[in-house]
Amino acid sequence: MSELTIRNLTKTFGPTTVLNDVSVTARDGQILTLLGPSGCGKSTTLWSIAGLLRPDSGSVVVGDRTFFDSDGSINLPPERRDCGVVFQSYAVWPHMTVRDNVGYPLRLRRFKPEAIRKRVDEVLELVDLSPQSERYPHELSGGQQQRVALARALAFPPKLLLLDEPFSNLDAKLRERTRDWLWQLQRRIGVTTVFVTHDQDEALGMSDHIAVMSQGAIRQIDTPEMIYNNPTDLFVADFVGTSNLVEGTVLSRERGALIVKVDGLDQPIKVQSDIESDSVVIAIRPESLDLVMDGHAPPAGQDSVSGPVLERSYHGSHYRYLIGIGTQSLSVQSRIRTDASHARIALPREDLQVFGPRDSFAPVTADSAEPQR
Repeated sequence: MSELTIRNLTKTFGPTTVLNDVSVTARDGQILTLLGPSGCGKSTTLWSIAGLLRPDSGSVVVGDRTFFDSDGSINLPPERRDCGVVFQSYAVWPHMTVRDNVGYPLRLRRFKPEAIRKRVDEVLELVDLSPQSERYPHELSGGQQQRVALARALAFPPKLLLLDEPFSNLDAKLRERTRDWLWQLQRRIGVTTVFVTHDQDEALGMSDHIAVMSQGAIRQIDTPEMIYNNPTDLFVADFVGTSNLVEGTVLSRERGALIVKVDGLDQPIKVQSDIESDSVVIAIRPESLDLVMDGHAPPAGQDSVSGPVLERSYHGSHYRYLIGIGTQSLSVQSRIRTDASHARIALPREDLQVFGPRDSFAPVTADSAEPQR
C-alpha cells in the first residue's frame, strides 16, 4: 500500500513562508494534483516528498514508511524513498541512448546486466518506446523525450510517481495527447501519483482529487467536479476555470436565501445562501448563463438582466459575449449567434454561488485534509 499522508508541513526560506501547515492525502493508486499559480508552494511540496528539500516541520508518510518526521528526527535521503520523479525539463542524459537512460537507476542499484536488460525492455514496451531504444535524446521528439524521463522514473518500481509540470514544454496538441496517454498508463500500473501543474485543464482532466494551493496553503481538497462546481472560497472560484464575479449588497434575508442588489440591475435578485455578510460577491460560470432571444421570456423562476454587447468572439464550439451590466460586465458562453447590440441573460439561481467580499481564509488543516469521497 502506497497511500501518501502529509501532515502540517512547513517550509521557510529566510523571512518567506513557502509552505504554511500543509496537510494532504493521496490515496493508494490514485492521482492527486497540486494545482495553483506560480509561487504557491506546489513544487516545494513535491520536492519535500521526494527528499530534495528538507521541510522545517511536519511529516511525510507513505504506507507504513515514514519519509520525514520533524518530531522523530527522521529524514530519509532521496535514494531510500523509492520515488520516481519526472521534472519539467525531463533531465535525460544527452550522451546516453534511450536504453541507457532508462537503465541508469538500475545500474546505480547494482542490478545484474541481464536483470537490467529485461526490466528496461519491459518499461520501454510500457511507454511505447521499444523501436527507439538505441536512439539518443536529440533524435527524439519532445513527447518521446518526456516518455524517456517517465520510463526512467518507472524502471525501479516506485512507491510514488512524482510529476512536476511534465507537459509544460510540449505544444498544446501534443500536451493533450500525452496527458491522455499518461492517465491511461497510470491506470494500468496503479502507482500512487502526485502531479504538479498550474494548468486547470490538466488538473480537471487527469485527477482523482485536486488540492488547490495559494500562498503556501491549501484552499480546497476535493474531486475535480466538486472543485469546479462547488468552490469553497472566492480564490478557488476565480482560479479554477472562468467565473464572473459580481459585487452586490444584501437587502434582506428569507429562509436560506438572500435578496441582493447588484449595480446595473433594475430589480434585486434572489440567491440561495445563508452567508452573514452584507456585502457579497456572486460567482457564476459563463456556460451557466443563457441568452434570452427577442420575443422569449426567461425560464420560470429565473431572474434576467440586459445590457449592451461589449465584445463578441467565436471559439469553434461556442460564441463568447461580454455583456455590460451597470459598471460591471458578464462573460457569456453560448452556442447561439447574435449580432444584436443589446442582449438579455437569464440567471439560473441554482448556479449562482455567493461569497463574502474578501472571504476569510482558513487553511485546510490536518483534521480536514481528507478529500470528500
